[in-house]
Amino acid sequence: MNVTPLTHVELFFIEKKIEHWVRFGSAAHQQQIDSRRRILSFSPGTIFAFVRWASNDFGTVISRIAIVRAVARGEAYQTLPFVRPGGDILLNIGNWYKVERVLQAIDAIERLGIDPETVSPDHWRHIHNRLTAGQEPRAYTLAQHRAYLLRLRAEP
Repeated sequence: MNVTPLTHVELFFIEKKIEHWVRFGSAAHQQQIDSRRRILSFSPGTIFAFVRWASNDFGTVISRIAIVRAVARGEAYQTLPFVRPGGDILLNIGNWYKVERVLQAIDAIERLGIDPETVSPDHWRHIHNRLTAGQEPRAYTLAQHRAYLLRLRAEP
């Protein structure tokens, strides 16, 4: 029996305390654990955005976003909390200001009519690198997207 390995993401929601959610990405499977927890599972090659936020009585204690490509069996991967086994991390940003900038970039891509899941992985790496260096990332364009899709079709 040849079962495709999935990447599992644990989501939590405790109002005003802990929120883990997926901003984009097509899950192959979903498992509801209880009213506050569920697990989304992604097929190899699927790109998804995973957001983690937590607070205490004094305010936000963690704010992170990761854009990850689910990997196939035998592929190298990096580990990430609440993602099993891990994935190809294209972007991993902490600090609410930078997380907000990534969410704005995702919104801008959607306004172009592009599904963020289909965006070139290089663009997510670009955003990660620019924000990490304290610089403004370039916007993704329809021309870039068309070129990326053509490049995918030309690959053997």
